[in-house]
Amino acid sequence: MKLFNSVLFWVLKKRIHQIELFLKYPVEVQQELLQKLLVQSKNTEWGKKYDYASITSIQTFQERVPISTYEDIFPYIERVLRGEQNILWGSKIKWFAKSSGTTNAKSKFIPVSQEALVDCHFKAGKDMLSLYAHNYENVNLFTGKSLSIAGTHQINPDNPSSSYGDISGVVIQNLPAWAKYARAPRLKTALMSEWESKIEQMAEETIKENITSLAGVPTWMLVLIQKVLDKTKADNILEVWPNLELYGHGAVSFEPYRELFKELLPKPEMNYLELYNASEGFIGIQDRPNTGEMLLMLDLGIFYEFIPMEHFGEENSSALTLDQVELGKNYALVISTNAGLWRYLIGDTIQFTTLYPFRFRITGRTKHFINAFGEELIVDNAEKAISVACLYTEAKISNYTAGPLYFEGNQNGGHEWIIEFEKQPTDFDKFCHILDNKLKEINSDYEAKRYQDIALRFPKIHNVPQGTFYNWMKKRGKLGAQHKVPRLANNRTHLEEILKIV
Repeated sequence: MKLFNSVLFWVLKKRIHQIELFLKYPVEVQQELLQKLLVQSKNTEWGKKYDYASITSIQTFQERVPISTYEDIFPYIERVLRGEQNILWGSKIKWFAKSSGTTNAKSKFIPVSQEALVDCHFKAGKDMLSLYAHNYENVNLFTGKSLSIAGTHQINPDNPSSSYGDISGVVIQNLPAWAKYARAPRLKTALMSEWESKIEQMAEETIKENITSLAGVPTWMLVLIQKVLDKTKADNILEVWPNLELYGHGAVSFEPYRELFKELLPKPEMNYLELYNASEGFIGIQDRPNTGEMLLMLDLGIFYEFIPMEHFGEENSSALTLDQVELGKNYALVISTNAGLWRYLIGDTIQFTTLYPFRFRITGRTKHFINAFGEELIVDNAEKAISVACLYTEAKISNYTAGPLYFEGNQNGGHEWIIEFEKQPTDFDKFCHILDNKLKEINSDYEAKRYQDIALRFPKIHNVPQGTFYNWMKKRGKLGAQHKVPRLANNRTHLEEILKIV
C-alpha cells in the first residue's frame, strides 16, 4: 500500500502540471482538441458527409455541421447499436451509456469509445484526486479505499459483442488496475442488478473496510449509509469509518441533501466535492473548497460550445466558443466528443462564475424536468403517463404541476403532484397508481429509483378544486395566452405557492 501511494502521488503531481497548462491556454487547448477530433473521425460516415478532412477552423466546423439533439442522431446510434462501426467515430464502439431523458424512447444510448474511457473518464478520475490532494494538507485519502455506488450493465441483445448500462457501471467494469485496487466493494457486488440485494451486500462487504472516501448519487448513498447504520447500530457513519474524509457527488443538486449528510457525517473537516460526470462525458470538477462552482475540464476529449438561452430554440441560433462567453449568462451546453457526438445538445444549462479560468455552475435543463434524485423525469414522460391514467379512469385534466418531495426524517423522497381535473376520475387511487406505473414503464431511471420504494416513495398527489391554477396564475400576474403553467420543476417553489391557496 505504501508503494502504491507513492506512485499514485507522483502520477497526480504530474497531472496538476497538465491542468495548469490548459488553465493558462484554454482557447488554444480547445482549438487543438477539435482538430484532433476531426482528424480521428474524417474517414467515418459522418466525417465524410461533412468533409471533416477539409475543415481547418472552428468557424467552418460550425457552419458545416448542424447542432443535433439525441433524436437527430439516433438513426446513426441505432446502427452502431446493431454492430455497424466507423459511423460516428473512428475506433470500435463496444460500450453504450444508457440513460433517460429522450422524448421518443424509454432510454437513450450514448456511445462510449475506448478514447472516451481512457482520455475522458479515467483521466478525470485522476484530475479529481489531483485537485483534491493539491487543495488539502494532510490528506489520508490514499491510506484506505473509496466506496463507490455503480449502476449495472448488460450484453446488448441486438449485438452481443457490445454492452450497455449506467455510465458508472460502464466505467467501473473497465477501470484500470490501479483504480480497482483502491476501491470497494468487489466488482461483482458493485455491478449487481437487483438493487435491494446489492445495497445489502455492499453494506456487508464494506463495514470492515477502511473507507476514506465515498462516491455516488446522494439518493443511493443515503440508502447505503442507512443500511450500514442499521447493521452496526452506530449513531453515525464515522463510528464505522472513522477515517472517512471525502464525499464526491454529482448527477443531482446536492443542496436538498447537504444538512442531512452533515447529520450522518458529523465531522468538521469532512470534505465535499461536486462533479459533473454525465453519460456523454466528464465535464466539470470542483477545484476549490467550499464553492458551488466547478472547473470546466478542457482537455478530456470534449469540445464545448454555448448557446445563449435568450436565443435557444431560434432557427439558426448561433453557438459561442469559449473565448466569447460572458459571466452571469445562461447557456445551453453543446458538446463534440471523442466518442462521436457532434455539436450535441446535452440538455443542461450552465452559467460561468469566473473566466480564465472557466468555472461554472449548472443552472438547470433546457426543458422542464425533475431530477432531484437522479430520475431525469421530463415533461414528455409526465404527459404520456397522465394521458394513460386519464384514459383508464375516464378523467379529464385541466392543469397540473409537479416537483420533488425531499427527504424528511426517516422518510425517503418522492414526487409531489398538484392536479386539477375538469372531469374527476372514476377512481382517484387507480389514477394515481396508473400514473406511477406508466412513469416506471417509460422512464428507466424513475423505475430504478422507485424499485421497492428504496429511493423514491409512491408519489403524493393532490386533487385540487377547479379554478386553483387560474387563481394562482392571477395572483402572480400571469394570466393570458402567453403564460403557461410550468409542468415540472426541480424545486418546490410552485408547489408551495399553490398549496398555500388551496
